[in-house]
Amino acid sequence: MLKRESEECGEEGVQQRFFDMSLYMNRELSWIAFNQRVLEEALNPSAHPLLERVKFISIFSSNLDEYFMIRVAGLEKQHEAGIQKRTIDGHMPLEQLEKIRALVLQQLSQRNACLYHDLVPALQHEGIEFVRVSELLPREQHLLSSYFRREIYPVLTPLAFDTGHPFPFMSNLSLNLAIELEDEENKALKFARVKVPSILPRLLRLDSIKGIASHDGIIRFIWIEDLIEHNLAHLFPKMRIVQSHLFRLIRDADIEIEEDEAGDLLKTIEQGLRSMRYGKVVRLDITPAMPLSVRKLLMNNLDVTERNVYEIDGTLGLGCLIDLLKIERPALKDQPFLPANPLEEQFGQNIFSAVRAKDRLLHHPYDSFQPVVDLIYQEALDPDVLSIKQTLYRVGSNSPIVEALMNAAEEGKQVAVLVELKARFDEENNIVWAKALEDVGVHVVYGLPGLKTHAKLTMIVRREHKKLKRYLHLGTGNYNPATAKIYTDYSLFTTNEQIAHDVAELFNALTGYSKHTAYRKLLVSPINTRKRIIEMIEREIEWQRTASNGRIIMKMNALVDPKIIRALYTASCEGVKIDLIVRGICCLKPGITGISDNIRVISVIGRFLEHSRVYYFQNGGKDNVYLGSADLMPRNLDDRVETLFPVVDKVLITSIIADLELILSDNVKAWQMNADGTYTLVARDGVAVHSQTLFLTNACHKKISSKFNVKEI
Repeated sequence: MLKRESEECGEEGVQQRFFDMSLYMNRELSWIAFNQRVLEEALNPSAHPLLERVKFISIFSSNLDEYFMIRVAGLEKQHEAGIQKRTIDGHMPLEQLEKIRALVLQQLSQRNACLYHDLVPALQHEGIEFVRVSELLPREQHLLSSYFRREIYPVLTPLAFDTGHPFPFMSNLSLNLAIELEDEENKALKFARVKVPSILPRLLRLDSIKGIASHDGIIRFIWIEDLIEHNLAHLFPKMRIVQSHLFRLIRDADIEIEEDEAGDLLKTIEQGLRSMRYGKVVRLDITPAMPLSVRKLLMNNLDVTERNVYEIDGTLGLGCLIDLLKIERPALKDQPFLPANPLEEQFGQNIFSAVRAKDRLLHHPYDSFQPVVDLIYQEALDPDVLSIKQTLYRVGSNSPIVEALMNAAEEGKQVAVLVELKARFDEENNIVWAKALEDVGVHVVYGLPGLKTHAKLTMIVRREHKKLKRYLHLGTGNYNPATAKIYTDYSLFTTNEQIAHDVAELFNALTGYSKHTAYRKLLVSPINTRKRIIEMIEREIEWQRTASNGRIIMKMNALVDPKIIRALYTASCEGVKIDLIVRGICCLKPGITGISDNIRVISVIGRFLEHSRVYYFQNGGKDNVYLGSADLMPRNLDDRVETLFPVVDKVLITSIIADLELILSDNVKAWQMNADGTYTLVARDGVAVHSQTLFLTNACHKKISSKFNVKEI
């Protein structure tokens, strides 16, 4: 069993002034600021090609949905339970909810102004249009009605609400029509609800309907809810449709599991997924045209207050706009690229030979993820491979990694896989893979009670020259080839025996009852990650005092942990130069006089999602670099199994430091955090530096260099 590190870790000698609430940014409001930076990618006409800007509208909207399902739902529960504990920055739950609402309403207004006044007209100019059914020619309307009766009508279920019919259940993220009806016989007013089926595409391309051709190459879309509204008479014969109104709801989707009482975690998670459908409504989206009577009817029956109601002018639920990227219009999208594959180009399919020679580092998506997949496929067919152990957190659908693991088991290898069933929003997918792996004889475990396993680890044991050799893949990202094309992450391949020993011990803790805690090279949460990070910060303080060369660079998704923030404040006060690359939430405030003068925080938002975690300590010239899965948040340090692993090859260390320095020099996609917690784009002084574009350029150069055997620059 993995035990958590001491709660007193790293707090000795911390100055009282570092506990001042004004020194910290609210976590929830910091996330809102992050999503604003995502939205800015859509708002800026020169930031991306047109369809990519639409994509960022979709990402912003989907991000917001998840935020309400988890974070806002949690605050609502705290408020309802009467919890009055203040956050590190001094906020009560209700105060946060009120500030979130004000900021989100402002963002939604910005989003819609951008979409309807900028992007939609620009799309129309490019021959991509959104049309209403009522605007079409009579012949086209007739063909659409036939399509409706054939493809949509059979899956619709109108549900009445009256004394004989209870208020219908409405699932999370469902888009619905609230319909007011009049009985033609007795003129009685009725109310019904029709759900817009989520199994059907929201956007219906008209030239996909038999008999409807495009006009002069123009691509036309209609929203499926508009088609349903236009054909409501088919659902309610002998009733007059008075009016109908769209609404959408978001429920609490955070599964609560009493693992101590769960005899079978797989069944418990499955039950939890079903119960998610019944979570409390935390947001109700309506249109301005909805009359007060219908609004109150929904509010009363869904048990929400005005704080939960969001009046949105326009289409509800815009996450589906990402489907527009399927349109074959290359000029309106990012230029495609082919990632470099240096291992395959130099060693063919023999990844074992490449790793045996020396440690190998890949930087995704600039370097291909294929060698990771190939490694698993090769071990399945290699007669000298005896066993493989791997952790799986988010693998996606149609996973070649899972397929390779299943092949390995069928080939007689000993395969043990930890499938994290509690990976939020991937629970259902992971259940499917866990059952498939078990069916072919893979030893599947589901993690430890009370802890999510977020570490990205693979260990392959191979017999070579009558001895056993362990090959490792350690990553900062998931074993998911799809996200590896759009997330920036690192993959390290190594046969380092000390690291291999630690990984073996960690797998024993995950699959058995090992209580091993003395890891030589790995930092392992919840055992020692916070403690070792703070120790390395304190070591830089000593270097600053003795040699004036304290230097720290950290790259992560989120910085929330108060103890580490206080350690960084202490280091700043001692003169240590600190650069933080934090994509999302950052509760530390840089640039405060006498507190964080020596700390700079930037956030890079671009074509690729900055996902890698890198921790660099100069250590008096003996550079230490750790990569891994852990952000500096209490949940990652105390409630998850995480790993940070050292890079020991000096050439690779130099390469990673160069990567960090390039990101820090970005003046195109980087936002700098101000002392008050706001963000501004980094000022461009001289030559434009776009780090992601330069990484792409360097990857292309590596590909050419490898092909022609020329020395890399």
